[in-house]
Amino acid sequence: MDDTRSTPAENNDQHGLRRNLHNRHIQLMAIGGAIGTGLFMGSGKSIFLAGPSIIFAYMIIGFMLFFVMRAMGELLLSDLQYKSFIDFAADLLGPWAGYFTGWTYWFCWIVTGIAEVVAISAYLQLWFPGFSVWLSTLICVVVLLTLNIVAVNLYGEMEFWFAIIKIIAIISLIITGIVLVLMHFPSPGGGHAALSNIWHYGGWFPKGISGFLAGFQISVFAFVGIELVGSAAAETRDPLKLLPRAINAIPLRIIMFYVCALIVIMAVTPWQQVVADRSPFVEMFMLIGLPAAASIVNFVVLTSAASSANSGIYSTSRMLYGLARQRVAHRIFGKLSPRAVPTHSLCFSCLCLLGGVALIYLIPDVMTVFTLVTTVAAILFMFVWTIILCSYLVYRKQRPAQHATSVYKMPLGPIMCWVVMAFFIFVLVLLTLQDDTRRALMATPLWFVILAIGWWQRRNQ
Repeated sequence: MDDTRSTPAENNDQHGLRRNLHNRHIQLMAIGGAIGTGLFMGSGKSIFLAGPSIIFAYMIIGFMLFFVMRAMGELLLSDLQYKSFIDFAADLLGPWAGYFTGWTYWFCWIVTGIAEVVAISAYLQLWFPGFSVWLSTLICVVVLLTLNIVAVNLYGEMEFWFAIIKIIAIISLIITGIVLVLMHFPSPGGGHAALSNIWHYGGWFPKGISGFLAGFQISVFAFVGIELVGSAAAETRDPLKLLPRAINAIPLRIIMFYVCALIVIMAVTPWQQVVADRSPFVEMFMLIGLPAAASIVNFVVLTSAASSANSGIYSTSRMLYGLARQRVAHRIFGKLSPRAVPTHSLCFSCLCLLGGVALIYLIPDVMTVFTLVTTVAAILFMFVWTIILCSYLVYRKQRPAQHATSVYKMPLGPIMCWVVMAFFIFVLVLLTLQDDTRRALMATPLWFVILAIGWWQRRNQ
């Protein structure tokens, strides 16, 4: 395959993506990627399914994904001409890997983005009841498209402020929970807020191992987007300094944002009283009688969904740009605007978002569709993460000298690659245990069949 990656010089002119993201953008983007709607919206269902043991599920998944990020970090920094993980996948595994990874990652965010955009429209109904859902969906996509087209640094600014809102919301939740525990605040259904509420009702595994395992699907989806730092690597001003800093902070963020939030939720409200289809964040603030709680939490959840949708639009456009530069997508997607933004890729991705919105309304039970969609997204993201690990294994085997001089080595290298991939297989087996996740698992191979047909046609042209 022809090497179509841009030279370093191109990174600073109109022919390449520009390094317009600063340290604060990358740091907050990493936080925003690690805090998604899976935490805000999905934590209620995960607690309902697994009880307190869900804390361990989040820690295990976070531990595994940290090594995926370290592998990605070493590969990206081994060659600064790599624009994202599709570049090193194509370079190390072959053109087919770049094709499958790029298009799969694009589809991941299209699927996730459809759910997020519709969720935004639903949240707006609290403030604008009766306003057309279709019109609000259209307005949402148009606004995000416009802001992304203007310049990449606006994307960084949006994610910066979106992430700050998420952080403030979670820290407020944690502080509020601690205060309620110290005050022995009355819990719903009797009793008082106390740390012992976490294990008092049936221990750490009240629903047994089966309940613990059932919580993994939503927990995995909560982490999708953690690799966004990699797709932004091409537009980082100082990748050698900023990427390691962002990746190394991931364990601390997981403990602070996921584990601490879940602990205070279950300390204030015993786990068996957490409602699956409601956000525990909403319930926490409603519990203290804050008059504006509904609107405040609605705003936070809305911005979280907007952040995810914004990240999806950004990522899909960059994936299409990379695919076009590798000549596995139409060359029009490889063109940049005078502001160094892949405008055609942005417009196409947003068009797909609008086209997919209708699918959700064809099935009356939106929550069922949401579960199916998030399961498909989780499966596809695990495929992308596996490609990153496979690329690393090839890199270690074929380029030992390059690894020896690496300034950011992955700890336990090949060993952890195999451990993490075995864990992903384990999660896929778990998805067969529930009816809704099993249906999504059975439907997902259709996407790879479509990709295989597309790749075969390109090879025989």
